[in-house]
Amino acid sequence: MSFADLGLSDELLKAVTEAGYTDPTPIQRQAIPSVLMMRDLIGIAQTGTGKTASFVLPMIDILAHGRSRARMPRSLILEPTRELAAQVAENFEKYGTHHKLSMALLIGGVQMGDQVKALEKGVDVLIATPGRLMDLFERGKILLTGCNMLVIDEADRMLDMGFIPDIENICTKLPANRQTLLFSATMPPPIKKLADKFLSNPKTIEVARPASTNTNITQRLVPVPNSAFGKREALRRLLSAEDVRTAIIFCNRKTTVRELNKSLKKHGYRSAEIHGDMDQSSRIAELDRFKAGDVNILVASDVAARGLDIKGVSHVFNFDAPWHPDDYVHRIGRTGRAGATGTAYTLVSSADAEAIENIEKLQGTKIERIGELPADEPREEKKGRGKKADKPKSDKKSEDKPRKEERSPQPREARKDEARPEPRKEERRPEAREPRRDDRPRRDRDRRRDERDEGPDEGWNGPVPDFLNFTIPA
Repeated sequence: MSFADLGLSDELLKAVTEAGYTDPTPIQRQAIPSVLMMRDLIGIAQTGTGKTASFVLPMIDILAHGRSRARMPRSLILEPTRELAAQVAENFEKYGTHHKLSMALLIGGVQMGDQVKALEKGVDVLIATPGRLMDLFERGKILLTGCNMLVIDEADRMLDMGFIPDIENICTKLPANRQTLLFSATMPPPIKKLADKFLSNPKTIEVARPASTNTNITQRLVPVPNSAFGKREALRRLLSAEDVRTAIIFCNRKTTVRELNKSLKKHGYRSAEIHGDMDQSSRIAELDRFKAGDVNILVASDVAARGLDIKGVSHVFNFDAPWHPDDYVHRIGRTGRAGATGTAYTLVSSADAEAIENIEKLQGTKIERIGELPADEPREEKKGRGKKADKPKSDKKSEDKPRKEERSPQPREARKDEARPEPRKEERRPEAREPRRDDRPRRDRDRRRDERDEGPDEGWNGPVPDFLNFTIPA
């Protein structure tokens, strides 16, 4: 089957041919005819299988007829990140070269004035991130009552980033009689609930099992020590051993992204970084350098790089095992795109056992492991690369100074041999309490009690009363 068999216009087929595409992917073959028939759609497919073109191409033909009005976009595409929004805009420019469609891009990190001017002229396609769209809507700069087509792209990523409440709010402001398309690589329960609420009798297209990965991607696990030094060393060995043309290295934290990029540059690698703390212009500049080949290694975080479509990525390295199993599917999907092959390596330490178990459970397959990590290696690395394993700590101390028992044997021996703590306390009590002033009243009370006794006692040492001093006459 070719694109001509899908019912697309001649102008659009010409643009597709000029872009270098001849055969549609499985999701494109199933989705494009349904979208052209104005049906609601749920598309579930592996990342990198052409989901973007499956809704961009039919949208161009549908919107070719009609006229836009000021501040009232005719269609809306929601994307989770700025990079994905810009990527979809590039697809519209590429495929819509023979159509006169206007487009606006609403993303954060850029001036709002130019975006408002574009809306006032009227747009056929509005590509936006939820945050900036709601900001402009609350300012009264945009109306959604004329939007008859909604696309929710990367829905599972929307869920991870907390955009689901915003999407629900946006859906309530759109016309009830509209066409809604939802695309996602995975289908968690909250996304299923969203689809049931806002889609009308949708057609579900599933070209791969949910959360499955591309069969063109070779996956491997590389056991490494827990330390950052050990992981960086293992990564450099892989980069040197593999035929790495272009690679994306994923880290869990932005600080790790910066530190790793600095380390790679220090060792002579042509690398760049991209993460959420960078402003939009810097992120776009780094991506352009990577796409142009000025650098061949991109160190990235999930927020910055998930969903990016960059041609020719031969390798993906997970410097950190992802915290969520779904993120693994998206990460390795940056390679092996559009029928190409790719390789994905994940550096795993003993602390990543649970994360890897969840990933394998989600995929339903075991990932190939390269080598085994000794159980005690992370511990030795933490202590200082095994220096103290050769010489026990106690031996070193015994050579430097005498033991505590040798310095004060008698007092410690006496206390150690004492079997009963009670008598020891009683022996110390007279000495410790004799100087106390509150003992004197106690001795006076004892003396007065003894003076009240009747008759002398054996061993009487007290004063003798006068009435006892008498003699019996002869």
